[in-house]
Amino acid sequence: MDDELDTSEIKSWRSIITLIIFVITNIIVLFPFHIPIYVPRWLTNGILDLLSVIRIIPHRTRPRYNQKQPIFVKLCFPLNFITAPLTADLFLLAILAIGRKEVHDGIVGADNINPIDIMVFFLTLAYIAISIDASGLIRYLAFKVLQKAGKVGHRLFFYLFLFFFGLGSFIGNDPIILSGTAFLAYMTRVSSNIVHPRAWIHSQFAVANIASAILVSSNPTNLVLAGAFKIKFIVYTANMIVPVVVTAIILFPFLLYIIFADESLIPLSITMHELSEDQKKKAPVNPNIPHARGTAEEKEEADDKEGKQLSLEEIMNPFLDRKGASFGGLIMATTLITLLAINASGKEHPVFWVTLPAAFVMFCWDLVFGWLHRQETREISAKGRREVEQARTEREMRERIALPEKMDPGTLTSDQADQYDASGLHHRSEHTDYDISLKSTDSDIASKDFDPECGTPLSVSVPVDKEKFPELQLPGGVVMDSKQLARASSPQALDSRQTTDSTIYNGKPGYTQTLDSPQTTESTIYEENPGYPYHQDSAPCSLVSLATDLYKWSQETFPTTTVVVSHMPFALVPFAFTMFILVQALVTKGWVPVFAYGWDHWVEKTGTIGSIGGMGFLSVILCNFAGTNIGTTILLSRVIQAWQKIHEASGIPISDRTWWATVYSMALGVNYGAFSTAFSASLAGLLWRDILARKHIRVGSLEFARVNLPIIAISMVVGCAVLAGEVYIVRSDKPYVPA
Repeated sequence: MDDELDTSEIKSWRSIITLIIFVITNIIVLFPFHIPIYVPRWLTNGILDLLSVIRIIPHRTRPRYNQKQPIFVKLCFPLNFITAPLTADLFLLAILAIGRKEVHDGIVGADNINPIDIMVFFLTLAYIAISIDASGLIRYLAFKVLQKAGKVGHRLFFYLFLFFFGLGSFIGNDPIILSGTAFLAYMTRVSSNIVHPRAWIHSQFAVANIASAILVSSNPTNLVLAGAFKIKFIVYTANMIVPVVVTAIILFPFLLYIIFADESLIPLSITMHELSEDQKKKAPVNPNIPHARGTAEEKEEADDKEGKQLSLEEIMNPFLDRKGASFGGLIMATTLITLLAINASGKEHPVFWVTLPAAFVMFCWDLVFGWLHRQETREISAKGRREVEQARTEREMRERIALPEKMDPGTLTSDQADQYDASGLHHRSEHTDYDISLKSTDSDIASKDFDPECGTPLSVSVPVDKEKFPELQLPGGVVMDSKQLARASSPQALDSRQTTDSTIYNGKPGYTQTLDSPQTTESTIYEENPGYPYHQDSAPCSLVSLATDLYKWSQETFPTTTVVVSHMPFALVPFAFTMFILVQALVTKGWVPVFAYGWDHWVEKTGTIGSIGGMGFLSVILCNFAGTNIGTTILLSRVIQAWQKIHEASGIPISDRTWWATVYSMALGVNYGAFSTAFSASLAGLLWRDILARKHIRVGSLEFARVNLPIIAISMVVGCAVLAGEVYIVRSDKPYVPA
């Protein structure tokens, strides 16, 4: 018997532990949590002080007014879809349950599954798709759909359903979730008679994942499956397009008239807030530029009339980079056509040979476009930052002025001192970007002070209305800056205001007024007032500060490239590799052959129809309990490959009809299973939940399962029924011959 089909290994203790670890790992992926780790404070302080001395992190200053600190520091180690499989692999390596072979086969590849090729292909194609999304094309097209449908609720629901399906089948589900989810969150918010966005967001999530089943390039699960069974891309699409399209056609009326029939969810007529003429004439703002919308981003989060109005501007006046969208669309279309042509020709070349150059061309376009427009984007960012800093400074000044009125400085406890300090006085060790100093000036241009060593801005001066803050004025019309206010209002200095900065500014440029105590420097103030939180302006730059400055420079100089890279699904890489290794461990320890023998018995009893229903049900269930739909695809692909070897060893062939019925029902299940009962059924589900949470739409786990159960039930029944008819029409009972 083939060693890969030997099931005697499952009796060993290492094999049993391997299966237990696999199950526990998938449960953790489904229900992530944190493990508290208590470390002695002296050890953490020593490590952080060392990192500070060698300039990895900023200079540390620990306040001395609160001496009662716990001996141990609580650290939280996350166990999630990244760390859990990695920890499991390391544990299995430690007990010698797996070795070099499993790690090699799980990363480099085995049995026509090549993880490295799959990951490079998916990431490079994802860059092109996300770059198209960053150009504003998806939101712009969604806005045009909104305009086309008018205020008729059912027509708008149909148009959006059709739009997300068509676009999702072309560029995949991730870009649709990135932009489409935010668009729907804004749209339902600015509508006065859509009570809950449930119908819109769940339908969009379902249709995006249904559409991703058509093309191999739309989902990494399709890449794994096509590689494992040597399916040509055009053949895969030809077999999947009919069940998927019929699923979408039949699912729509169920969504509209049965599942979401409540008029509070999908009104017959949608009432939207209207934009004023001045707002309509505003030039759209590029959301990729940091602080491009100034204080509007913060105000938009408020659930009031102004917030809704700003949200309406976001969807009714969308930004579109026409050149970037056109070039990205051309690159994507050319890439997909080339992929299909080369794959159909039968030439054995890694698919990333096509996508990698295409992604590089798109990357170069984004870089060059950003560099040519750097002056414009930097000015927009600087203007927005000034608005944000001014609003933030005024808010902090109000809090600082109000706080001494509520607390008696002489009776502050250590906890109250902590609270007081945290309320408005920001430590430089907390990575604050700017040390705000206030000037009573009429100039609209903010001046910046630069660190002489690393050339990064340490403070920004913003205009403040003296009438709003009369408390900040000293005799002679001089206005305090934030440092002076911090010292003057600190618990140690509330009764002795003579310790102030050596110079303060008045409203005249270049004019300084020296205070009565010129000999009192910042260092002596800190020594006399241990609660004083600020570092000296000459604090050396660190690796963290340099990285932060580099990232901000990249945001302002190359906004599109930075946003695209930040949205790339890099977390998929360690997760996929570690899951490949875990599944390979099940193969070598005899568990996959056991599952394959079980599947063989099921097919013998139920035939082709049973193989479709059984594999469809199994793949959907395992998406929720076997490390997302990617982990499920890896595991089931290995099981089906072992099933084929069982029949090769016995000399009894599998019929062509039953074989392809099993493979394509698995393809339906791992794509549709993303919208089943758990967010962790797919990485797209985790992304969808996080985007909604940022838009203040909370979807609970029970609600997610309750809403999706009827959707996944209808989708799988329709898809499997159509697939059954298809394989009986186009397939025969002749023996299956591997490619």
